[in-house]
Amino acid sequence: MTARMDARFAKVKEEGRPALVTFVMSGDPDYDTSLAILKRLPSAGADVVELGMPFSDPMAEGIPIQLGNQRALAGGHTMDKTLDMV
Repeated sequence: MTARMDARFAKVKEEGRPALVTFVMSGDPDYDTSLAILKRLPSAGADVVELGMPFSDPMAEGIPIQLGNQRALAGGHTMDKTLDMV
């Protein structure tokens, strides 16, 4: 994984531009929607995609991520579903 990240950031640096690093909470608002977003981010220009795994106590996260966690868990999202998504 580190080699892929290093290669991506080297390419971005060579192009003389900042990297677009994105975040998606898996399962928010539902599995199908978050998977569709995840699949489309690279073609929309994302250089790096961080996929959040919902968990029951996201207090160190900001409010938007906390709410995304809550929506995903309320919709029945699980760690197994996140791994399937990957």
